[in-house]
Amino acid sequence: MIEDTFRHKGLRERLCEELRAKGITDNAVLEAVKKVPRHFFIDSSMDSLAYEDRALPIACGQTISHPHTVAFQTQLLGVKRNDKILEIGTGSGYQACILAAMGARVLTIERHNELYLRAQQPIAQLKYFVRTFLGDGYMGLPTAAPFDKILITCGAPIIPPALLAQLKTGGVMVIPVGNDDYEMRRITKISDSEIKEEAFGNFSFVPMLEKVQGVKNSLKISLLDYFTRL
Repeated sequence: MIEDTFRHKGLRERLCEELRAKGITDNAVLEAVKKVPRHFFIDSSMDSLAYEDRALPIACGQTISHPHTVAFQTQLLGVKRNDKILEIGTGSGYQACILAAMGARVLTIERHNELYLRAQQPIAQLKYFVRTFLGDGYMGLPTAAPFDKILITCGAPIIPPALLAQLKTGGVMVIPVGNDDYEMRRITKISDSEIKEEAFGNFSFVPMLEKVQGVKNSLKISLLDYFTRL
């Protein structure tokens, strides 16, 4: 069991002041950053770096994003209590827990089996409303749709049509789009045939890829077998 000490809490307070100075103005986002212990989601050898505004390595060649990037995407999403949110790219599980700490009901998909399994421990310890799935993020979770919000935490070459279809009318998607250098976009779904796009500068992300990794080819992964009780 990982401990959350007074030192860690103090470091989170300082991190929030840094994020505020960098333009994070949503108090609910800052309160979530104060509440969720980022050191739970990284290797213990990097504990001293947990509350610096920097990306850190996790398994499978992936990273836990800069706290500013996490806060920035969350602020763009405009999270409200009881929002049903689909996250693409569980990674360490930290972003999902930030959303859950704000009162959202979170479903999150990870393509790497190792990361999917590792994320279970901190999520379970923190007891947030987060449901994890192993699968292809490009497919989304059609049987759990529609979603109030969709957050993509990896860089996509396009806005995946399947994900847009799973967003409710009036819903919001935040997604980095491009190749290598990704433009952060906020997509508002006006109707089934109309969307509004806004751009918010360029960021670095790992690329969004297809297909599940780290399981035997003979193992059939079906996201349709598990249905949420939301």
